[in-house]
Amino acid sequence: MHHFGHIALEVRKRLFYREPCAFTPDSPGRLLSAALGATLYSPAIRPRLADDVVKQAGRGVVSMVLCLEDSISDADVTDAEENLVRQFADLDARTGVELPLLFIRVRTPEQIPDLVRRLGPAVRLLSGFVLPKFTQEHGMPFLEALTDAEAASGRRLFAMPVLESPELLYRESRVEVLEGISRTVDKYRDRVLALRLGVTDFCSSYGLRRGPDMTAYDIQVVASVISDVVNMLARADGTGFTVTGPVWEYFRVQERMFKPQLRQSPFLEGQAVALREQLIKHSMDGLLREISLDQANGLLGKTCIHPSHVLPVHALSVVSHEEYSDAQDILRPERGGGGVMKSAYTNKMNEVKPHRAWAERTLLRAEVFGVANEDIGFVELLAAGLTK
Repeated sequence: MHHFGHIALEVRKRLFYREPCAFTPDSPGRLLSAALGATLYSPAIRPRLADDVVKQAGRGVVSMVLCLEDSISDADVTDAEENLVRQFADLDARTGVELPLLFIRVRTPEQIPDLVRRLGPAVRLLSGFVLPKFTQEHGMPFLEALTDAEAASGRRLFAMPVLESPELLYRESRVEVLEGISRTVDKYRDRVLALRLGVTDFCSSYGLRRGPDMTAYDIQVVASVISDVVNMLARADGTGFTVTGPVWEYFRVQERMFKPQLRQSPFLEGQAVALREQLIKHSMDGLLREISLDQANGLLGKTCIHPSHVLPVHALSVVSHEEYSDAQDILRPERGGGGVMKSAYTNKMNEVKPHRAWAERTLLRAEVFGVANEDIGFVELLAAGLTK
């Protein structure tokens, strides 16, 4: 699979200076963690789940979470597990179908080995598990269960812990909880694919809910948690992990309080005025702003609960030609001793040593999401995805 693979080849050639690379569920974890992109969640109770998975893969989704936790009622857990096993068997029986990376979000550690056993041969389609309410005390049993299930099945299984517990939010316990999480995930570093942020649960602890005109970064108590998570768990010194952006809850807004957050000029230049109106109508301007803030704050990828959110996440993850040019200049072997130079675009300073970590992250993103042609921006990428 590869990002934007659902778009026609001739369109991709127009869009990309360097196309996204291909990857499989067996690719190195470092590559997969960067390639997750918009991870689409779906309740495991859905009766046509296998069809949904195939359909979303055809629309450009490369990672999905089939949820047995908050998205279904307590009374439906047993039925959802049975449905999940049936749907995996259905997918396993299909030939010539490209599937996304598939993860199961569980409630308890005991579900992990039980589901792996019940999946049987279809476990080959499973990339791992999403672990809820993750702390050192609560998370260790999940990781131990995952390790045991991996050994029993012979299948590499990744973990994606969700950081969403109140203890992580509260100031008096946050540092201690983060230190415990850090020790735990470091012990299982080879199996922790990414850390996910449960911002909806953070807001719940204070009875808050951000509106469609607000991003997670406008809610200060939430923004402070994101900052500390990145500070302690996403460092670029080799100790950090990929941390993904929080879910965006809205997909249509009836009434707005504030002006739209999308400038008109990029859409006028791209002759895509109707696209701008469509994005605003469906509250995508707030989503686009939050994705940009995710990236500015060191997050990569995003939790999504609606298919319409996938393309904006992927379009804004593509590396611009200017970013790629800067990153390559900074990482040239002859620059190993440091120094400073004017960018090839002659609009900024590139300082080799301070910008090296950024350049390395940018080239990894370029590998999985591609590099846009010099005259291509996010408007063209969005438009191409919507009109493929």
